[in-house]
Order: sequence, then structure tokens, then C-alpha cells
Amino acid sequence: MVNKIIPIEGNSFKIDGGSMFGHVPKTLWSRWIEADGLNRVTVACRCLLAQDGDKNILIDAGTGTFLDPILKERYDVDEEHVLLTSLAQHNLKHEDIDIVILSHLHFDHCGGVLSSWSENKKLELLFPNAKFIVSKKQWQRATKPHALDHASFIPELHQLLEQSGRLILAEKPKTKELGENFYLHFSDGHTPGLISTEIATPEGPVIFISDLVPGADWVHLPVTTSFDRAPEQLVDEKAALLQHVVNNNIRLCYVHDNYTVFSYVTKDDEGRYDAEY
Repeated sequence: MVNKIIPIEGNSFKIDGGSMFGHVPKTLWSRWIEADGLNRVTVACRCLLAQDGDKNILIDAGTGTFLDPILKERYDVDEEHVLLTSLAQHNLKHEDIDIVILSHLHFDHCGGVLSSWSENKKLELLFPNAKFIVSKKQWQRATKPHALDHASFIPELHQLLEQSGRLILAEKPKTKELGENFYLHFSDGHTPGLISTEIATPEGPVIFISDLVPGADWVHLPVTTSFDRAPEQLVDEKAALLQHVVNNNIRLCYVHDNYTVFSYVTKDDEGRYDAEY
């Protein structure tokens, strides 16, 4: 089993509240989270550090600081590279990470592996000693995106990952690089090839569920986001994984929840799933 798992904060950002809650009306979602004058809500970008023997394995990397000043202002992204600061609080540098699992390649989940924006300098790939695990299906989507999600991806990152020689395209739940303590669940409703990573720990299994369930409010099956490319499929995939979670008493780790890091999940007699704190 993995020695320890540690939630690691990356750069948060602000996004339109209606987009984060799909068809849920503002009269309802505004009870869960407060919007600013531009109707934006602050969204956490949480990562998870798994220490497995002598390996440091990081899942996701947050938004980072790669955005140019105009986009930083639009998304209200801090100038500080929060992921690097958070790692330093645990006496780690990005050079100490052995594997980075990217649940998918939307910028708010992988921008943190890039250097900060500079007017006179090209972006660079951080984590020089790490292998990067991305699903093959997500890689294919990211390198040839649809018009609807083209803006979610970072072309420079794809080039840098490919050039690094350290990119691993996962197709199966188990990989030799991660070993027996990790199991990859694949889903396509949010974006093709999203990975939710299940980890065996001494306190029981944990799943970093990524954007299949961005936070505790999204555990309820009908709550989706406008960024989900196939919402009906996502709901079915979410239901299947949540049933697995309930059956096996698994904790979820949430990537975008400002208030809840971990929770269990319950299912009532009417088939409704809820986060249990």
C-alpha cells in the first residue's frame, strides 16, 4: 500500500458559475458557492501527492502560472506558482517528483507542469525527472481537439511532453510504472480518456476522481458542468463509479471543491448518492 497521500494545492482560478453547474439554476447553485460581480466562482485546483516507497507520485498540477497577463486577469490567477510553494511546504521540489499522472489535459489540471509566463521566454516543462502519464484517448483528443473544447488545451504543453521522451500513454487500468497500488478508471463523458486514479492506502482506498465529480456538490447525479462533452454519458459513468465507491467504502478526493477535500459517499433507498463527511 501507498505510504502516505497528501492533498497539494495548485493555482486556483475563477470561472463563470453557470458553466460550473451546467443546467442547475443559479437560484440553487448560489446556495453552494458565492459568485463575484462578474458571475465568476472561485474554483480550487487540488492535486494529490502519493508517496509509494521511495517514489513521489503527483496527480494533476493545477492551473499554474503559464497564462499570459490578459488571461491571468480573466481567470483571476495568482502570479505565485502555488503548486511549487505547496510542494516546498512538504520539503519537496518539482525535481523530486518521479511520476505525474495528468487526469486529462485541460489547462486547469496540467498548467502547473509549465514554467511561469514571461514575455521574452518560451514556456518550459518543469518536473525534469518525472514520467508523465496521460491516457492515450485523451492525448488523441488534446492533439486534435474539437472546436467546442479547443480552448481548454495547451498546444505548447503537448509539444513539450512529446519532446521530453518521458510521456506514457495509458490504455489499461494497471501500468508497470505505477505498480499494484494504483488503478486507473477511464471515462469519456467529461472529455475522452479522463483518468480517475484509485490508490490503495493503509486507511482504505481513495479515488482522485477529477472532473467526473469535481466536488461534493456534483456527487448528486444530475449535477454536471457545461464543460462535459457528453453529459448523459458522464452521468452514467459517474453512477457506475459511485456504486463502486459505495460498495467498497472508498473515499473520494475532490479536485475543484473549495471546502471539501475528502468524503465518503452514501446511497439512499431512492438511489440518490450524497457525499458523507
